[in-house]
Amino acid sequence: MERGKMAEAESLETAAEHERILREIESTDTACIGPTLRSVYDGEEHGRFMEKLETRIRNHDREIEKMCNFHYQGFVDSITELLKVRGEAQKLKLVIAMEELKQCRLQQRNISATVDKLMLCLPVLEMYSKLRDQMKTKRHYPALKTLEHLEHTYLPQVSHYRFCKVMVDNIPKLREEIKDVSMSDLKDFLESIRKHSDKIGETAMKQAQQQRNLDNIVLQQPRIGSKRKSKKDAYIIFDTEIESTSPKSEQDSGILDVEDEEDDEEGARETFENYYRKQRRKQARLVLQPPSNMHETLDGYRKYFNQIVGFFVVEDHILHTTQGLVNRAYIDELWEMALSKTIAALRTHSSYCSDPNLVLDLKNLIVLFADTLQVYGFPVNQLFDMLLEIRDQYSETLLKKWAGIFRNILDSDNYSPIPVTSEEMYKKVVGQFPFQDIELEKQPFPKKFPFSEFVPKVYNQIKEFIYACLKFSEDLHLSSTEIDDMIRKSTNLLLTRTLSNSLQNVIKRKNIGLTELVQIIINTTHLEKSCKYLEEFITNITNVLPETVHTTKLYGTTTFKDARHAAEEEIYTNLNQKIDQFLQLADYDWMTGDLGNKASDYLVDLIAFLRSTFAVFTHLPGKVAQTACMSACKHLATSLMQLLLEAEVRQLTLGALQQFNLDVRECEQFARSGPVPGFQEDTLQLAFIDLRQLLDLFIQWDWSTYLADYGQPNCKYLRVNPVTALTLLEKISRE
Repeated sequence: MERGKMAEAESLETAAEHERILREIESTDTACIGPTLRSVYDGEEHGRFMEKLETRIRNHDREIEKMCNFHYQGFVDSITELLKVRGEAQKLKLVIAMEELKQCRLQQRNISATVDKLMLCLPVLEMYSKLRDQMKTKRHYPALKTLEHLEHTYLPQVSHYRFCKVMVDNIPKLREEIKDVSMSDLKDFLESIRKHSDKIGETAMKQAQQQRNLDNIVLQQPRIGSKRKSKKDAYIIFDTEIESTSPKSEQDSGILDVEDEEDDEEGARETFENYYRKQRRKQARLVLQPPSNMHETLDGYRKYFNQIVGFFVVEDHILHTTQGLVNRAYIDELWEMALSKTIAALRTHSSYCSDPNLVLDLKNLIVLFADTLQVYGFPVNQLFDMLLEIRDQYSETLLKKWAGIFRNILDSDNYSPIPVTSEEMYKKVVGQFPFQDIELEKQPFPKKFPFSEFVPKVYNQIKEFIYACLKFSEDLHLSSTEIDDMIRKSTNLLLTRTLSNSLQNVIKRKNIGLTELVQIIINTTHLEKSCKYLEEFITNITNVLPETVHTTKLYGTTTFKDARHAAEEEIYTNLNQKIDQFLQLADYDWMTGDLGNKASDYLVDLIAFLRSTFAVFTHLPGKVAQTACMSACKHLATSLMQLLLEAEVRQLTLGALQQFNLDVRECEQFARSGPVPGFQEDTLQLAFIDLRQLLDLFIQWDWSTYLADYGQPNCKYLRVNPVTALTLLEKISRE
């Protein structure tokens, strides 16, 4: 019984627990239902719990069904009302959308109007910003252009805006500021290009030199579409050099900008132009004033040219990169002035130069100077005309230099035939001087050339002179005929003036001997024969045939003939002086009564001297030796006649006359011996015929024959002058 009560009590507790769990499930959030269900499964009555749960679910379903049945009509009515509200809501949404669209359209119109207004203002702001940037970067001339467009084009379109009025009020201040700063920059620019002109000119001349070197290389190679660089190419090169040489402020300044002077304010533009041109003219005068010692070194001329080239390179650069700051007429005027002053300075300073090498270097520098400026379009014909004047001066300096060279050659010569001991030495001499002699070639070594060392030396120096003349004619744009004519005229001056004077000075020396004079005659004879080879030498280097019309002929033949004739006359004079020196040793006893049996000692020595002298004349041309011998005999005869008839000899005896006769016979014997070959029989004795007839008349005392035949063309004493005979007779009659 108790067991049954206990079971019933447990059943009630279980049912109560299940009820509690169900209520908890109904009222608790599903997230927290886990612990509740776990308590069900932890117990042993979960089957009964499931039954109660099913029962509770059915009860709730019945309650829901009752409630739905009770509220169904109201639900239907609510749905109907809700459908009506939805239609009204859609209408309300449409109205709102239309209002929004209207507002958007209004905003769009406002935005469009605003954009239009901004589009009008934006260029103004952009131009103003550009103006500020240009002023900040110191490009003031473009800033003036920008300011002009801003004032006259853009601001009038938006003048009703307040910010535009501020800009308009500020424009005069900006313009004045730009002008002031621009003038300051212009002054700085002028000072800068003055300082850098020499560097710019140096760069330009170096580039021209490089171009010339390239042209020379191209001329030596086959031409395959290669041409000289155009002026445009030169601009690119030189402009690059200018920019790399110039300071930064020069590159960035508006002075070199293409729009620099397009300001409509003519007064301001003219102010800048006039100031620039005035200052550049002053700079030009300073540049064109050469230093006083410019002629001393080539660097002096180079610096002078660099400044001039730099000046005109800058002017040409500005002409082609600006509009109006300079023009062609202004540059042409400057160039004409510069050209005249430059030529005058070069004429003056080059006249001081006595070194032909410096004159030649100066010529090359002037050619480079002219070529550089010619690239920029400057006319340089007057410079090349002036070079022709300097060419004459160059010839004069060459002549002075070669006068010293010839003097040294002639002073150092031993005036002896050149000895050679080997074939190598022989070929060396023949290689230096065109000489051919078959007989000499056949002779064994050692042997001698007929001429002395000054012959090949003089010949080679004449060729060196011709080469020096040719160097000056290079790059002068002369024709082959002009070059040939120049060389021939200069060479003629060398021969007829310089070499001729040098030879004459040697010949006229007081201490020159007969051997030297004889050798000079031989030397000039061979030099005269070499003139045709000099003609060929000039023809080979100028390619102008000597047969060409107006070709100048070399006067070498005349020069060497004149020198030879002078040497011959000097030989005659020298011989006569030597004879006079021997005659001064004559010591006749005019009052002696003794009859001598031999010639006087002085006369024997004189005859021996003449024999040895004429033996040296074997290499002379036959006529020269014969003339010298005849001249010596005539002078000796004349001197003996004067010795016999001189006033100091007041009396003489027949014995003294007999001694004198022996001396004359010694002279006649010398004449008969043929000291110089080529005379016809007894021709040389005729020099003593006057003395012989006079002495025969007195020694034989054949007055009857003299008086009987006097005046007859075939008389025995035809050569005896009556006055001479009377004078001598008076001397004897006083005995």
